[in-house]
This record gives sequence, C-alpha cells and structure tokens, in this order.
Amino acid sequence: MDIRVRPFAPADRAALLEHTAALNLYEQPIAGDRNLGPGAAEASLDHILGRVAAMGGATWVAEADGAVVGHLCLVLDEMPAYVAPDRRRIAYVTDAFVREEARGQGAFRALLATAEAFAAAAGVTRIMIGLLAGNAAAEAAYRAAGFRPYAHEMAKDLPPPA
Repeated sequence: MDIRVRPFAPADRAALLEHTAALNLYEQPIAGDRNLGPGAAEASLDHILGRVAAMGGATWVAEADGAVVGHLCLVLDEMPAYVAPDRRRIAYVTDAFVREEARGQGAFRALLATAEAFAAAAGVTRIMIGLLAGNAAAEAAYRAAGFRPYAHEMAKDLPPPA
C-alpha cells in the first residue's frame, strides 16, 4: 500500500467524521463513556479541529489509492511551571486514527513522521500522545513508534447529583 500524507482539507471532513464515529464506537467498551448519539462525531471533530486551530497545530490525512485511510491532529502546547523551562513547549497528538484495512501498512508511521517534522520546525523537543487504559493495540503501536510511558491518569466515577 502506497501511503501519501498531506494537510487536511475541507473535502476530507466526511472521512474524518467516519473516523471519529468509528473511534468512539471502538473506545466505548474500553471507557464506557463515549457519546454515540446523533451529532456526536461532528461535535467531537469540531472540538478537535477547533483546538488545533486555536493552539497553532495542524491536521494531516493519510491517503492510499486516492482514499483517506487515516488522520492525525497535533497541537502545540506548554507544560506547567514544574517542568523545566527548556522542556515546557510540547507537541501533543490529540487525535489519531487509521482505518482497520490500512493498519500495519505504515499510515500511522507516515502521519507521525510528518507531525514530528512539524513539531521540530516549531522548536519542540517532545511529542506526547494519550490513550485509554486498556487499549492494548494503540499502546503497542505507540511504543513501536518510540513513545514511552510518561504519566498515568486515574479516574474515579462519582454518583450522579441528587
């Protein structure tokens, strides 16, 4: 499979909506809190693209045979003051997805290489990505791409308000 990475264009929106809906559906059994209702994928995608635009990031798509098979969204951010000043500016992958039929073919690696080049050009020395605890497939892909654990978040559900 020949993978080509290019910047996101408005004509790619329908493909990214499909990706977002598929990702929410995949993550629902892991997280138990994904919004699968009408308009959820659109609201989710709008939120992500809005963050990218507001934070000086970028979104890319991976194409194979003229079809969008994956995407990656990246924002530029700053860590809190407890991080050394020369390490505070980071790039953060806010969203990444590759269609099942294209997985293992290099789409994620190509998207990540593009994101890393963008981040390096922006003077960033660290790129970060988050994943749901229990998403072993994503963790394996990220580790294979050179990511390592950095922090762990923990959650506790509270009873709904009375």
